Amino acid sequence: MPSWKAPTIGERPVALLGAGVLGEEEFVPYNGFVSKYLQIIGRRIACSWVAGGYNVIIRDPSPEQRSAAIHFIDNNVAEFSKILSTTSVTKKGTYSAVEDLDSAVKDAWFVIEAVPEKLGLKISIFGELARKAPSDCILGTNSSSYKSSLMLDEVDANGRTRVLNVHYTMPPTTRTVELMTSTYTDEAIFPFLVTQHKNVGLLPAVARKESTGFIFNRLWAAIKRETIKILAEGVSDAEEIDTLWAEMFGDKKPGPCALMDAVGLDTVAFIEDNYIQERHLDPTNTVEFLRKNYIAQGKLGAKSGKGGLYPPGYTTKVKGKEECSTENLAAPTIYLLDIGFGENVHADYFNSGRLIVASADGTTWRAILSGLETPDGIDVSLSTGRIFWTQMGVPSENNGSVLSANLDGSDVKEVISKGQVHTPKQLAIDHQNEKLYFCDREGMRVHRANFDGSEHEIIVQTGDFRDSAQKEDELRWCVGVCIDTENGKFYWTQKGPSKSGKGRIFRANINMPPGGSAPNRPDIELLFDKLPEPIDLEIDVAQKMLYWTDRGEYPLGNTLNRAPVSPGIAAGHATSKFEILSRHLHEGIGLRLDHVNKHVYYTDLGGSVYRSDMDGKNKQTLCNVGATFTGIALAHVG
Repeated sequence: MPSWKAPTIGERPVALLGAGVLGEEEFVPYNGFVSKYLQIIGRRIACSWVAGGYNVIIRDPSPEQRSAAIHFIDNNVAEFSKILSTTSVTKKGTYSAVEDLDSAVKDAWFVIEAVPEKLGLKISIFGELARKAPSDCILGTNSSSYKSSLMLDEVDANGRTRVLNVHYTMPPTTRTVELMTSTYTDEAIFPFLVTQHKNVGLLPAVARKESTGFIFNRLWAAIKRETIKILAEGVSDAEEIDTLWAEMFGDKKPGPCALMDAVGLDTVAFIEDNYIQERHLDPTNTVEFLRKNYIAQGKLGAKSGKGGLYPPGYTTKVKGKEECSTENLAAPTIYLLDIGFGENVHADYFNSGRLIVASADGTTWRAILSGLETPDGIDVSLSTGRIFWTQMGVPSENNGSVLSANLDGSDVKEVISKGQVHTPKQLAIDHQNEKLYFCDREGMRVHRANFDGSEHEIIVQTGDFRDSAQKEDELRWCVGVCIDTENGKFYWTQKGPSKSGKGRIFRANINMPPGGSAPNRPDIELLFDKLPEPIDLEIDVAQKMLYWTDRGEYPLGNTLNRAPVSPGIAAGHATSKFEILSRHLHEGIGLRLDHVNKHVYYTDLGGSVYRSDMDGKNKQTLCNVGATFTGIALAHVG
């Protein structure tokens, strides 16, 4: 058999299989096991290679995951370069995402498999790779659960010499990557891959022989196992364990409980199953404890929205720290609209808007579109890979519009053309039915349309903008909107005159009642009146809680608020009972709920973006720049 020769890399790509989890038809979930960890680690591996100057092709069958993976690299490659110290790399690598395996691997010098931990799936994939990838291509699995020798049933003798485990932890903040033989792997591959990983800024280590769990993962498995036993036996709790850990080993990294929540407790249990089977370990106070007390209740950690060993949103919190870090696997990407009335006093006000993408902590942000016509409301559909936003145009004229673009700001399209909507404000997506809802301030309407603008309809109309008296009546102006698909309701605000204390919040059915029309709906319910000046809306369906921003007069205005709502409130009933969660906003406007981490994000025209817990506690100002922020949207893209 000829010995392996190192490939000439040149423009040849690294192929990454799995930007996200594969469709359920491609594997049988284990106890509902679908790991968001695999989705995110795949994107981070790809981004690390791109930051290091290597070309990358991502293969995933899901259009949503392909789009999200590219978006993640767009937003994070600069930060990866800083952390991995690859800023001296003169040229970042190219990157693309494809659906089919053949085109992903046909020219690859290195393939990294990061698909769900199902052995049958991996055996099949490596059989295909051995046949389809170039004969000098290195074939690596990111699996920490299975030895690569178990994946070789369909791989010929030549292919087996090129297969190994290549396990990445969590780049870029954790730089370690472990290489391990399949027992057949050509020894010359290891120094070659060590060099390439060092070029990327990663820290490679080579296991001297095949071992379940590599080097560090075996240490980590022992720590996890004993930590879970401490919890199961009631000896301590997660916060205390992690506090002791931080005291002993430093607080630069989260402790074992926070890390297990970050990876996902279902993933932790799945990996531990392999150790239990191989070493005949007692599962009672480890995986059985996790499955009974956490996993069976949907408490999987950061990704679940229900928390895990920690409450939701506290993935990396340790005792003594006032703030919880959002640098976890479930942190959202923020999308912001800057209306353009900021520091540039010489700007063309009505054509100076920007669409900005920012990290969850506000430390990195970049404008992907500029020259927007007074943008106001925004939302994101990951399933279609599109951002949707409203543009008010010149408020005195009937020239508002709704537009969309790819997640990177390309392919801008007009969804609702000028003249079909007067002054569009907040926009919200009904993801289940792929519908856009948006309010129309001076147009005095609530609109609904498909993503492509078809089936555009008026579902609420409080006046006729062609009637100057009605148009000037701010009590009729519709501003904020949100949807409760589960209960078949939508909500909207009518803000009233500025600082007047005459604002109202209404609700109606998603389906128009028989005989009803936009100007004359019998199902409209007045929920709140005499509010200072309510603007944008959001709803937490699970908690039956409505949130809104208010730009009215102090002390009740310029606030973030919430109040309980339920489907059973009688039509025509109005209440003033609500809870103020945050004060001292500077013309508060944009609002979004992070249902995964249990956070509220909100903006003001003063140029600030805020984040707090759902009850308003732990309020933080994420950024305060020379901008005038209106709409905000969130998307969890890893």
